[in-house]
Amino acid sequence: MKKKALVVSAAGAVLALALSACGGGGTPANEGGGTSAPAASAGGAAGFNAGLENVTNPSDAKGGTLKMAVTEDWDSIDPGDTYYGMSWNLLRIYGRPLVTYNPAPGAKGRELVPDLAESLGESSDDGKTWTYKLRAGVKFEDGTPITSKDVKYAVLRQLDKETFVNGPTYFNDWLDLPKDFKSVYKTPDVNTDSAIETPDDQTIVFHLNKPYSGFDNFAALPATVPVPQAKDTGIKYRDHVVASGPYMFETVEQGSRYVLVRNPHWDPATDPVRKALPDKYEISLGVEANDLDNRIIAGDLHVDIAGTGVQPAALGSIQSDPALRERADNPVSARTWYISILNDNPPLDNIECRKAVIYAADRVGLQNAYGGQLAGDIATSLMPSNIGGWKKLDLYPTANGDEAKAKEALTACGQPNGFETTMTFRSDRPKEQAAAESMQQALAKVGIKLTLKGFPTSEYFTAYAGKPEYTKANGIGLATNGWGADWNDGFGFLSQIVDSRTIRAAGNYNLSVKDPAIDALVDKAFATADTAGRDAVWGEIDQKVMEGAYVLPAVYAKGLLLRGKGVTNQFVTGAFDMYDYLALGVQQ
Repeated sequence: MKKKALVVSAAGAVLALALSACGGGGTPANEGGGTSAPAASAGGAAGFNAGLENVTNPSDAKGGTLKMAVTEDWDSIDPGDTYYGMSWNLLRIYGRPLVTYNPAPGAKGRELVPDLAESLGESSDDGKTWTYKLRAGVKFEDGTPITSKDVKYAVLRQLDKETFVNGPTYFNDWLDLPKDFKSVYKTPDVNTDSAIETPDDQTIVFHLNKPYSGFDNFAALPATVPVPQAKDTGIKYRDHVVASGPYMFETVEQGSRYVLVRNPHWDPATDPVRKALPDKYEISLGVEANDLDNRIIAGDLHVDIAGTGVQPAALGSIQSDPALRERADNPVSARTWYISILNDNPPLDNIECRKAVIYAADRVGLQNAYGGQLAGDIATSLMPSNIGGWKKLDLYPTANGDEAKAKEALTACGQPNGFETTMTFRSDRPKEQAAAESMQQALAKVGIKLTLKGFPTSEYFTAYAGKPEYTKANGIGLATNGWGADWNDGFGFLSQIVDSRTIRAAGNYNLSVKDPAIDALVDKAFATADTAGRDAVWGEIDQKVMEGAYVLPAVYAKGLLLRGKGVTNQFVTGAFDMYDYLALGVQQ
């Protein structure tokens, strides 16, 4: 889904020079007991890429309305039912997980720091037990105290993947849950202390079924944002999420707009992470992508929540206008844009037919669809180069395709004249539509006919590409996809998209990798104690995915982001590789 790695590579430096010429595994967790939001300093960095490692336009001034927008509503504002990086970034203004990411530029933004908890987790039982103490005085928006039981309930409710189809399965897979527990709704009376204990209102203890030394990564997930059981309305909770952070929802009009205002019961004395500068957040949904870019250029909007970069139409303006170039940042992400090659429907259940798709693809055309070199380098693997264990793979062409090899593969799979299949893409994302059109044109040259179908971001994984019942019934063979690390190692990047055991009825992000040999390697990675050995196994998994032709990598993602006019404290966080929405303010 999600996130990470802000490493400015040599390629990034070359791109910076090019713009100028034309006028145009993670950081170790913080060992301390807390952090504080970065203090504003006089001046601040300015210019192209200034926001990569510095705070731009620093200020502690409060007030004003921060105006944000996105092309399409995302999956959910419910912290227990969301798996988009932009959502994980944004929800920290209204929800407080046990642990969060340091609000700081660059790699420092990947540091884990205590949030609702007083400190990072205390480990015992050889890494199978993790204990957290909640801060004193924390309250919900209605003034009721937040207790450890609210955090326990939040974690348990989101285990129900029939109700909450979005989000990862880490807690499902790792908690030592009783066998007769189904969900908080179906089996509310089952004792779950074997998985999570709350010995008092300030203490929560997690028990795992196997050791994990990086459990603070789990504690930073939105799943640990507290939910009061009395206010839980299941899937309708998204209509009124009860705030624990500095802002609460004043208006929820799904598909149209959200408005957040100050939470009167948020106490800054309990929260060293947040400055809470704006008086209000106004979020517009369903804004056409190019219009959104133009409005940020003009100053009518401040932030594109998607955080993946401007559309190709705006690139030329930014490259040619020195004033706009000064407002731009071009971060490297721990993210890969790719195409899932679904093997549920013939003939793509045959590896040679899947290879034919990869051989026939115009890799330069795909790169251009995503925005050219500014969008990232052509990818040769699913895992990006800034994740431990990555190795360069040269199994397939990386230029304009190889029609001869594609036709050989088609013959080998019994389809010498090609075949027909359907490709999905997110209809509110022009880059994905362009990628689908590039695939349609390239594959037609070898007789593979693609029918293109676009679906909205908000339902893409829950109702269409990520729902096996739909893909099987409608002959879906290809689907645009993209993934960013949940945290910066092979586990945080690959596990949710290559382990077939994470696949459920809907809300899947692993659309095409269903290989017992890969599942076995995932288990081997979990069982490997030393970092170098574990990274090597994740690299082996990455190679197996490519050898099986389960995905067609497009680009290792970059995005040309544009800082908003009048926005203060704007910087790119290494946690999400987009602007940190927790720190922003706005000049009045």
